[in-house]
Amino acid sequence: MSFVPPGTGWPDDSATADTPVAHDAADVRRLATTSPTLAELTARVSVCRACARLVEWREETARVKRWAFADETYWGRPVAGWGDDHPRILIVGLAPAAHGGNRTGRIFTGDRSGDWLFASLHRCGLAVQETSEHAGDGQKLIGTRMLASVRCAPPANKPTPDERNTCLPWMARELATVAPSVRVIVALGGFAWQAMWPALKEAGYGLPPSRPRFGHGVEVEATHGEAAVTLIGCYHPSQQNTFTGRVTARMLDDIFTRAAALAL
Repeated sequence: MSFVPPGTGWPDDSATADTPVAHDAADVRRLATTSPTLAELTARVSVCRACARLVEWREETARVKRWAFADETYWGRPVAGWGDDHPRILIVGLAPAAHGGNRTGRIFTGDRSGDWLFASLHRCGLAVQETSEHAGDGQKLIGTRMLASVRCAPPANKPTPDERNTCLPWMARELATVAPSVRVIVALGGFAWQAMWPALKEAGYGLPPSRPRFGHGVEVEATHGEAAVTLIGCYHPSQQNTFTGRVTARMLDDIFTRAAALAL
């Protein structure tokens, strides 16, 4: 088996053998829009098989594994949103890492990017621990939720436009479901910044007529109903960015300190 079967005891796995499975883009839209609760949406996301290339890649990666994790069981399924069910802050990323979220079953968990991200969230009072190593490790987000634009680990970390569009209804439904409490959305990287705009529109957010250019610290005012929502751009804490100094711990802390202040 090259993935963890639903309902077999993986920590925080809300899916069961009876959870409906999406096999194409039409299924994704139907199952996303009819998800009655956040928990059911999370379950349906976690068993999606709509993108053949991504399914093949994530499961092959889970079977072959990286040598450092050769003795571990890989999740090998889509990685759903995670965190507070009524968040004030949303953090949007690109996609799970092949040996990070695809291994651990939790977004930004078990990779170098996550090490930087969770350490910053902890310093800023948005996470109870400074590390996030695996599902069930005691980590909790405080008033914060994370999700990815594309829910499966893609080859070379590059989903195709069709894969992004197929996955969009999952993201739009999650954005709509948590919208009553959300006041700040932080996009990690240019891909997430671009991908979240059509999802926000579909989820009923009021957006400016033109999409502002992505940049670190860029802020854009949006609305949901009568509530103001601030969209913030943040450079992704990828190894390339942190090794070269394009992203520093102080830069991340400044973003999340600002997000926390706005969320209050």
